[in-house]
Amino acid sequence: MSAETLTRPASVGPPARDAVDAVARGRVRRTARRRVVVTVLAVLLVAVFALTLMAGRTFYPPGDVIRVILGEQVPGASFTVGRLRLPRAVLAVVAGFSFGLAGITFQTMLRNPLASPDIIGISSGASAAAAIAIVTLSLGETQVSVLAIVAALAVAILVYGLAFRGGVVGARLILIGIGISAMLESITSYVLSQAAEWDLQEAMRRLTGSLNGATWDQTVPALVAVAVLTLVLLARSRDLSAMRLGDDTAAALGVRVERTRVTVIVAAVGLIAFATAAAGPVAFVAFLSGPIAARVVGAGTSLLVPAGLVGALLVLVADFCGQYAFGARYPVGVVTGVLGAPYLVHLIIRTNRAGGSP
Repeated sequence: MSAETLTRPASVGPPARDAVDAVARGRVRRTARRRVVVTVLAVLLVAVFALTLMAGRTFYPPGDVIRVILGEQVPGASFTVGRLRLPRAVLAVVAGFSFGLAGITFQTMLRNPLASPDIIGISSGASAAAAIAIVTLSLGETQVSVLAIVAALAVAILVYGLAFRGGVVGARLILIGIGISAMLESITSYVLSQAAEWDLQEAMRRLTGSLNGATWDQTVPALVAVAVLTLVLLARSRDLSAMRLGDDTAAALGVRVERTRVTVIVAAVGLIAFATAAAGPVAFVAFLSGPIAARVVGAGTSLLVPAGLVGALLVLVADFCGQYAFGARYPVGVVTGVLGAPYLVHLIIRTNRAGGSP
C-alpha cells in the first residue's frame, strides 16, 4: 500500500452525507420553529398589553390610549391609563420577563425543572428581608427594595457556598435551597405575627406578589436591570446550552464551567431580586415559564427569550384576571399560585413514578 493511500482522507459515503444533511435540516427546522414561536409570543404580549391599557372598569378606545402614551392630556384617560394602568402593565411585563428568564436559567444550568428561584430560597430571602424592613425596621419603600435585593443576593451566595463541593450538583443545591427557604419562611411568619395592623397589610402585599399601586419609581429600576442582565445572559446562552450536557462535556467543548455558572447565577439572581423588590415574589412564574416554553418551542434551541416572553404573558394575564375575572380582586401572586401549585404536585408525582430526578 502506497504512502499516498495511507494519508488520503477517507471519502464520505452516501450514508454519512445523508446523516449530516438530516442533522442540518433538523437544525434549520428547530431554528425556524423557534422564530415563529417567539414572534407569536411577542405579538400576543403586545395584544394583551394593549388590552390591559384599554379595558377595565372603564373602556378607553385605542386612540385615547395612544394619545396618553404620547404625552397628550385626555380627560379621564390621562389619570386612569397614564397613572394607573400603564406603570402596572409595564411592571407586569418587566417582572414576568425577569422571573421567566431567571427560572429557565437555573433550570438549564442545573438540568432540573425544580431548580427554580421559588424553590431554592432566593425569593424567600427577598421576602423575609422585606418583611423585617417593613415590620421591624419601619423603612421606606426604596429602603425596603434595596434590602430585598441585597438579601436575595446573600441567600444565593449562601446556597451556592453550601452546595459547592468541588463543583455544584443540581440535586444538592436544590435540597439545600429548600432547607434555607423553609428557615426563611419561618422567620417571615414570626415577623408577621408581631406586626401591627397598619404594617401587616403592606407586608402581605409584598409577600403575596402584587402589582397594586405600581409606580414608575418601582418600575424603572427593574426595567434597567432587566435590560442589562438580559444582555449578560444572552451573551452566555451558548455556554449555558452546553452545560445541559454536563460539566465534563461542557468543559471538553471549551466552556469555562465555573466562570459561566457564577456569571449566570449572578445575572439570574439580579433579575429575581429586582423583580421581587418591585412586585413581590409572584409565585411559580419562574417555575412554570421554562417548561411551557420548552413545550411550545421544542428541544435543541435556547429557551431564554421564549421563557421570558411566557413569563411576561403569565403575569399580565394573571393580573388582568385577578382584577376583573372574579367577583373580588385578587393579587397576581394568588392567581399564579393557583396555576402553579398543581403543576408542582404533578411534577413531583411524575418524578416519584419514574424513580429518578425530573
